[in-house]
Amino acid sequence: MTIPTEPIGSIPRPEYLLRGAEQLAAGTIDQAAYDSLADRAVRETVERFEATGSPVVTDGEQRKPSFATYPLQGVEALSPDGAVIPFADGHTRTLPVITRGPFRYGAFAAPHLEATRALTSSPVKQAVIAPSALSLLYPAAGVDGYPRERFLADLADEAERDIRQCLDAGAASVQLDFTEGRLSLKLDPSGGLLRDFVALNNTVLDRFTAEERARIGVHTCPGGDQDSAHSQDVDYADLLPDLFTLRAGAFYLQLAGEADPERVLALVAGRTTADQRVFVGVTDPIDPRVETPEEVRDRVLLAARHIPVERLGTCDDCGFSPFADDTSTSRDIAFAKVEARVRGTAMAAEQLGR
Repeated sequence: MTIPTEPIGSIPRPEYLLRGAEQLAAGTIDQAAYDSLADRAVRETVERFEATGSPVVTDGEQRKPSFATYPLQGVEALSPDGAVIPFADGHTRTLPVITRGPFRYGAFAAPHLEATRALTSSPVKQAVIAPSALSLLYPAAGVDGYPRERFLADLADEAERDIRQCLDAGAASVQLDFTEGRLSLKLDPSGGLLRDFVALNNTVLDRFTAEERARIGVHTCPGGDQDSAHSQDVDYADLLPDLFTLRAGAFYLQLAGEADPERVLALVAGRTTADQRVFVGVTDPIDPRVETPEEVRDRVLLAARHIPVERLGTCDDCGFSPFADDTSTSRDIAFAKVEARVRGTAMAAEQLGR
């Protein structure tokens, strides 16, 4: 296949893993028993990715409690009353805040990558959380003896370490999840918060060589959880000028769920540069209907009218279960959508003579 296609990240966890997490929290099974269940879930996830023909696989974030908070596993200096993220259907997610410094990750993504690479000969992609998202952990009231500037410096160091470990461990690509990009424009319509987020992320990206940055991408979407989004009403036109100043080699854009994807593609075409590959979303995890390969093909052909084919790729709009407890989409539907993406992308590549 000459048009690359990649998953974004999460796959719904199997029932036995969700039940195991509850049992672990209740103390009725130990960590070793839960780890055995997680190992099984990862193995099955990789096998099912490969069965779809996917040229790139992930572990589906089976071991992560959420795409955003995995670095906080084992971190004790936290309070639960942080930023509240409201979704369109009325439900919310709440981030914690730190209560003291220095800030250090409690867990990194590289061990997940290494475990997945041991199961497959396929290229493995690894998603990590963008430092901009974790910057929301700093409380508005501040932390005694630990100024925000020091926190951001510590955060940048930890984010660099998270990415670098994945590159060194052989990740085919490392994806920064930047779902807070559009959200920032709801919180601050002036764009000041978005520019702060971009500057922080670039502080980290600038620590990598051009060759390394070619293996680093940024994913943006309006958030997806329980078949709802938190910032679908934010116009891409307000995000894209700043988004493409991020010094990454690839951009993974939610597009299948957009009301007017061609308008967005025209905006993208006017903002990207020759060294940036654009992966367009061609399946919508929020929509329970499985797209046909023909629909995916047509979405790719539409994108190819605006983005040079040599810089074009495809992806899902978002992860299928960014939070572990999100069961709104089944594993079967998720993998059916993945297969449609893979097949439809191949059909478009053939039609384009690639």
